[in-house]
Amino acid sequence: MISSAMLGGGIGPARWVLNAQVAGAYSRTDPVVHLTELAAANGLHGPGVGMLTAASVTRTMRRDDEGVHVSATVGLRVPTWAASPAGAPDLELAPLDAWTPGTVNIVVAVPVPLSDAALVNAVITATEAKTQALLEAGFPCTGTASDAVCVAATTGGEPEVFAGPRSVWGARIARAVHAAVRAGALDYARYLEGRG
Repeated sequence: MISSAMLGGGIGPARWVLNAQVAGAYSRTDPVVHLTELAAANGLHGPGVGMLTAASVTRTMRRDDEGVHVSATVGLRVPTWAASPAGAPDLELAPLDAWTPGTVNIVVAVPVPLSDAALVNAVITATEAKTQALLEAGFPCTGTASDAVCVAATTGGEPEVFAGPRSVWGARIARAVHAAVRAGALDYARYLEGRG
C-alpha cells in the first residue's frame, strides 16, 4: 500500500485499512495511539493504515470501475485551495455542530501489483480525480487541509509500471475516485441546503 495516513503512511505491506470517524472538534494530541487503539478494538492486527475523518462513515460512497474499488468519505466543512496565498483564511461552510464533517479520505483497491512509481502515480491520479469531482460538484476547492489517501494493490506477479490517468489501471482509478467523491460532494451539498 501507499498512504498519506498518520498510521501506516508511506509505502509498504499492510493487511488492513481503517477510516475512523471522530468528532468535528477532535482534540486528541496522540492520533497514532488513538488509531492503534481503534484498530486493536476492531480486531485488526499486523501492519495497517489508519485514517481519521469528521465525515460520517455511514455516508461512505463506494464506486467500482473494471476491478478497481473505491471508498470515499467526503466532508467539506472547511474547503481549501492547495495553493492559497500565505495567511489567507479558508472558507468555513458550516459551523461546528452535531454533524460537521470535514476531510476527504479515499481508499483505492487495485487488483494488480503496482511498482513503487506506479503507486505514487496512483496517488496523483486519485488526487486529480478528487479535485475534478469537487469542482464539478460546485465546491471551489482542491479538498480540505486534512485529506488522506490510501492505494492498496495486490502482490505477486509483474507489477504495472504506470498508473497515470491514461494508463489502463490509472484510468479506472480516476473514474472510480471521481464517481465516489462527486457522489459524496453532492451528498454534502444536500446536507448544507437542508441546514438553511
